[in-house]
Amino acid sequence: MFHKIVDAMTGQLDESREIKGTVVLMKKNVLDFNDFNASIRDRVAELLGQKVSLQLISAVHADPAGLRGKVGKPAYLEDWITTIATLTPGDTEFNVTFDWDEEIGVPGAFIIRNFHHSEFYLKTLTLDHVPGHGRVHFVCNSWVYPAEKYKTDRVFFTNQTYLPSETPAPLIQYRSEELVNLRGDGTGMLEEWDRVYDYAYYNDLGNPDKGPEYARPVLGGSTEYPYPRRGRTGRPPTETDPESESRLPLLMSLNIYVPRDERFGHLKLSDFLAYALKSIVQFLIPEFEALCDSTPNEFDSFDDTLKLYEGGFKLPEGPLLDRIRENIPLEMLKELIRTDGEGYTKFPMPQVIKDDKTAWRTDEEFAREMLAGLNPVIIRRLQEFPPRSNLDPKVYGNQSSSITRDHIKNKLHGFTIEEVIFMK
Repeated sequence: MFHKIVDAMTGQLDESREIKGTVVLMKKNVLDFNDFNASIRDRVAELLGQKVSLQLISAVHADPAGLRGKVGKPAYLEDWITTIATLTPGDTEFNVTFDWDEEIGVPGAFIIRNFHHSEFYLKTLTLDHVPGHGRVHFVCNSWVYPAEKYKTDRVFFTNQTYLPSETPAPLIQYRSEELVNLRGDGTGMLEEWDRVYDYAYYNDLGNPDKGPEYARPVLGGSTEYPYPRRGRTGRPPTETDPESESRLPLLMSLNIYVPRDERFGHLKLSDFLAYALKSIVQFLIPEFEALCDSTPNEFDSFDDTLKLYEGGFKLPEGPLLDRIRENIPLEMLKELIRTDGEGYTKFPMPQVIKDDKTAWRTDEEFAREMLAGLNPVIIRRLQEFPPRSNLDPKVYGNQSSSITRDHIKNKLHGFTIEEVIFMK
C-alpha cells in the first residue's frame, strides 16, 4: 500500500497503469482491387467514434460474477485514418494502449469488436512490458468482420498451448464457446463471415429442378453410399427434392461457402483466375484448329504437345505498355498482360523442358518424376530377359520387348545380364 502512495505522489503510477500494444492487420481487399468505398466508410466510422476495440481477458483471475476470466476496459486502435501501410505490402501496424488493471494479471485472451463497415485480416497483437510477465504475443491470422455480423464476440487466445486438463480455469468457458462457434449448430445457410467447420453429405451433385434426368443420388449417409463428406453450406433444398441441396449458378460458384480464413488470399486467387482465363483461351484455340485436323482427339506428334506451351500472342514491347503495367496495382491484370515471354494464350512452360525439349526422355528425369509422384508407374525388378509382358496381345497388341543386350550391357558394371538377375 505504501509503495502505491509513493508511486502516486511521484507520478509513476499512471505510467505503470498503461500497457502499450501493437496490432498488425491487413485492410480489406477484394481480389486485388482496393475497396475504396469500404476505406472511405471506415474512415467516416472512425470520425463518428465507431472504432475497433480490444479488451484483455485474464488467465489467472475470474470475474466475481461468473467463472469467466476478468475482462479489462476497452482500448481502441489508434490513428486508423492517418496510418498507412509501412510493413509488407498490405500490412498495417497500429498502436493500442490499455489501461492496466492489476486484477487482470497475465492476459490469456482478448476480445476484439470491429465497429467499422468492412472486415479486416487480423494478424497479431503484441503486448510489451506486461507487469510480472514481459511480452505477451497473440497470433491471430483471421478475418474479423463487423461486430453486427457475429452472434458472439470474437476471442483470440495467446500463443501458449495447454492440454485440456491444464487450461487456466478463467479461460475454459471462452474455449468451450469458441469450439461451439466453430462446430455450428447444423442449421441455417452459412454466410461468408461465419466460421463454421461442419460437414454434409454430397446432396448437391444434381439439379432435379431441371428434370428427372438431372437428378443424382445422395452420396454419403446410406448403406449403399456411406461416404464421402463435404463442407456444409446450408443452402436451401431444391423445390422438387427436399433431400437435395440447391446449387449456385456457374458465375456464383466462386462464392460457395468456405470459412473465410480458408479461402485463397487475394494474390493466389488472382493467379487462379488469370490462369483459368488462359486455360479457356488455350482450350478454344485447339478446338478451332481441330476442325481442320484429321485426328482431332489425338496428338499426332510431339510437336502437337509442345504447341500447348508455344505460340499465343505477345503484347508489343514499348515504353507506353511499360508505364501502364507499372501503374496498374491489380495483380490479376498484371498477370494477364505479362510480356516476359508467357503469352496470354499459353500455358506456362514446364521447367524440365525450358532448356532442353528432350530432357523428359532421360532415365534420370524419368526416375525423378517417378519418385516425386509425377509419373504414376511401377518399377519392378527384372526377373527374365528379354522382359516379357503379361498383357493380352489381342487387346494391347504386340508386347514383345525391343530391348537388346547391347542396349544395357554398358550399364551393368562388367556383369552379365544373367549374373545381375541371379544376384537380385
